Amino acid sequence: MIGRAVPRRGPRGRDGGGPFARVPGGERGSVAAELAVALPAVAVVLALGIGGLFAAATHVRLQDAAADAARLIARGESEARATGAVVGAVAGARVAAVHQEDLVCVTATAEVAVAGLPVPLRAASCALAGGL
Repeated sequence: MIGRAVPRRGPRGRDGGGPFARVPGGERGSVAAELAVALPAVAVVLALGIGGLFAAATHVRLQDAAADAARLIARGESEARATGAVVGAVAGARVAAVHQEDLVCVTATAEVAVAGLPVPLRAASCALAGGL
């Protein structure tokens, strides 16, 4: 067999194709189509994730502001000043203060948008009246 060339044959016959052989007109453009379908879903998940993080950060600020407002009112400051402190921390927040025996309790509410949908937030805190 010296001097004679033996033709190579792949698993699919003479073309030498194998598992990565091109199929004429078969799957051409399928990656682009799959990307076009998956990209909006990825964008929605990303928007919801970022919106959720923003809502969580706003809730933490609202909770801190409610605690500050409860302490301000408990020390004898006006409710207007306490409301101003909450609104300064979270724009558009609403504040309600209640005196219960020796406690001053403040409830602060606000609304944030997560992916265009309104999400209500609520935080409450109490402080000992006359405390420091």
